[in-house]
Amino acid sequence: MRRFTTRFAIQAILPLAVWATSAFCTDARAGEEDWIVLVGGKDFEAWKNPHGWQYVGAVKLDDKDAKRFDVEPGEGIIYNGPTGRTSNLITKDQFQDVEVHLEFNIPKGSNSGIKLEGLYEIQIMDSHGLKTLKGKDCGGIYPRAELLPKYHYLDDGHAPLVNACKPAGEWQTLDLIFYAPRFDSTGKKIKNARFDKVLLNGRLIHDNVELEFPTGHAWRKQPETATGPILLQADHGPSAFRNVKVKRLKSTGKE
Repeated sequence: MRRFTTRFAIQAILPLAVWATSAFCTDARAGEEDWIVLVGGKDFEAWKNPHGWQYVGAVKLDDKDAKRFDVEPGEGIIYNGPTGRTSNLITKDQFQDVEVHLEFNIPKGSNSGIKLEGLYEIQIMDSHGLKTLKGKDCGGIYPRAELLPKYHYLDDGHAPLVNACKPAGEWQTLDLIFYAPRFDSTGKKIKNARFDKVLLNGRLIHDNVELEFPTGHAWRKQPETATGPILLQADHGPSAFRNVKVKRLKSTGKE
């Protein structure tokens, strides 16, 4: 993906960001009753086998170790434990074309992500202050990779247009519109998956990005399908989420 490196080019992005934000706030957000709340109360009803996750009332950076969280009892926030090495959260429901809103918080150096259909990942990472971005950085569309003989990337993924990542320990917002791949009657793929719009902390970071393959090593081991679950990654460090919700999008005939 092309990155904008001059002051003029970056300034040119700003009207797009304003437009994209307004797009999320009009038709796509019309009707709160259409949203399915995945995180926001005090149970894991929407998720399969939430091993190692817990609800808490607040998280903040540990005063003695910025790579960990101090947590307070309560509800409304899910947290994957002090080590951040537990099972990924996977929804019970299957989804196709969706709008997703979530808020996340990670400590210093931590790493998580959200995967649409369990296959196409938007990276969540402590990338605040980085000047040069790749798909493995916060908000990036994760690169393809191979597990063997040692985990390695096959490409750079799709870097965010801008670095909108906040410092570790601060709550951040991610909003996205995703269109699933399409298949004909024989099962042959006829349209690629696509991130139509992705905003990080209100700033446009992806605009109409097609994905020929799933991300990470999923491109090799997991076939693409018309529908799939939403996955929150939980095994690369502590992470916390709140106000996670999804809306099924009605087909417009243009996707």
